[in-house]
Amino acid sequence: MRTASRFIWEPDEATLERANVVRLMRKHNFDDYWALVERSHEDPDWFWPAAIEDMGLEFSRSWDQVVDLSRGPEWATWFTGGKVNVAWNCVHRWAERRPDAVASVGLGEDGSRREQTFAELSREVTRLAEALVEFGVGAGDRVAIFLPMSPEVPVASHACAHIGAVQVPIFSGFAAPAVAQRLQASEAKVAITARSSMRRGREVPMLEILEEARREAPSVEHVLVAPWDELVADSLGELPPAELDSEAPYLLTYTSGTTGTPKGVVHVQGGFLVSIAREVCYQADAGPDDRIHFVTDMGWIMGPWTVVGGHAMGSTLVFAEGAPDWPADRLWRLIESEQVSVLGISPTLTRALIPQGEPQTDLSSLRTIVTTGEPWNPEPYRWLFEEVGGGRCPIINCSGGTEVGACFLSPTPAIPIKACSLGGPALGMAMDVVDSEGNSVRGEVGELVCRKPFPGMTRGFWRDPERYLDTYWRRFPGIWTHGDWASVDEDGYWFLHGRSDDTLNIAGKRVGPAELESAAVGHPAVAEAAAIGVPHEVKGEVAWIFCVPTPGAQADDALAAEVAAEVTGELGKAFKPDRVIFVSALPKTRSAKIVRRAVRAQALGADPGDLSSLENPESLEEIANAV
Repeated sequence: MRTASRFIWEPDEATLERANVVRLMRKHNFDDYWALVERSHEDPDWFWPAAIEDMGLEFSRSWDQVVDLSRGPEWATWFTGGKVNVAWNCVHRWAERRPDAVASVGLGEDGSRREQTFAELSREVTRLAEALVEFGVGAGDRVAIFLPMSPEVPVASHACAHIGAVQVPIFSGFAAPAVAQRLQASEAKVAITARSSMRRGREVPMLEILEEARREAPSVEHVLVAPWDELVADSLGELPPAELDSEAPYLLTYTSGTTGTPKGVVHVQGGFLVSIAREVCYQADAGPDDRIHFVTDMGWIMGPWTVVGGHAMGSTLVFAEGAPDWPADRLWRLIESEQVSVLGISPTLTRALIPQGEPQTDLSSLRTIVTTGEPWNPEPYRWLFEEVGGGRCPIINCSGGTEVGACFLSPTPAIPIKACSLGGPALGMAMDVVDSEGNSVRGEVGELVCRKPFPGMTRGFWRDPERYLDTYWRRFPGIWTHGDWASVDEDGYWFLHGRSDDTLNIAGKRVGPAELESAAVGHPAVAEAAAIGVPHEVKGEVAWIFCVPTPGAQADDALAAEVAAEVTGELGKAFKPDRVIFVSALPKTRSAKIVRRAVRAQALGADPGDLSSLENPESLEEIANAV
């Protein structure tokens, strides 16, 4: 539905009637969504139990206290005294109530297809959990998961949760040194992998990579290889899920650092379950009748987001091995064949798909599109809204992070949506935008902060509490500083402007690289862009923009001048880029996120930090040659 108002999308009556968040509002007599948001972060003792009850999540023992702040907001604990198990909430209760409902579908790059009901998933999770116990894995032990996106992913993930082991998801595209680093840091006791997987028609020897990594990781005592039929042949499938403390560690996942070693982010059973379920329920608006496909990997937080949130809501999860754009229309054919209703996609992947042309398949099953990863550019956003969503699907643009364990900002299908906006604070999140002194600002760009703790926030970095405090809490004491630039417009709608540590300072004027990139991509001959700041003797810093031209475009000096003029026309003469450089590809992760710091480091000959998540490291050599 295209509106004539300032909103790109507005909910109709049918959407409001089925929206999960409207159900919650009506239960508690709210007519206005933003009033619910305000109450949710002002009164967490009321909101979180209300959400848990509405979503149907189950604690085997109720909590004594919703939130304990006795150690300060940095170390808040949630649902203290409560007992809970993620595997029970995501698998076993659905196996009892909807045993024949499809829990997961796996699509191989070779065209193969597998599906599993909740009853089948429950039995396989339990049997694998029993096998892990036989290997000596107990509560708190770390289990590495190095798998392609396949039906084995939820089995391995939920089996760890079943016994209280801590899963350590590792990007399926990592080389051996990056895998070894994570095995070493986590001191994983067991690793779960596949013999191989396929990506763009090439075999990835995952077991071989893991075995090479294992030589540098003496803590790994056993490797389990999928399919594990023989391994679990003697398992009876009778082990009950453990009753775990709400604060029992659940997930240890590593984020790439700009410098130094990757950060090990710790999440816990209760807080992670409740936060992720809240997001999938009220933001993505998913339920038992939905089929969710998120283009992701377990090494990115949206992998666990999908597995935990989707299965907590009883949804069917569609997994796809390999690349979403190989062949070019694979994603669109997948949506049609599997009747996907909730699609998760990044802005970068959207921009990469646009040159392939409009989808030629039936996408009418889509109801909601979830996006995250980076700020949007207007034209790609509108392309996704109109050509993929048919002008009828809301784009639920979320922003959070691995350390957040969910989203800070997000619209819902219950409110009108502005193009490229994140709506506003998500339920339960006390968000603000502040100036350099920590004072609230509106109508201008400032630092994105969270003024109160929340259940999904990390319980710290693995064995490095000082780094955690330095990263998030010491800029404004008692307030989480996330490292993003944000603004709130006159209507109260929130927008992101890129990482605050990426900000360019051009002749004393600050600008986010996302704004420069958005202007460059506004030129019809530019498919993707990455803007960096380069030291300059007079101006202090100037902008270089690396651009990927659209197919058939003549990448010459004339086009560079046109792109520079496009940026100048959009942002002003002060922000005219010093150089526009054309390359065939930008360095990206498997989740299609451009790694801007790698571009800058390569251009300046600096240390790029951890590059283990790059899918196309060869792009860096081209950047160096172009400079």
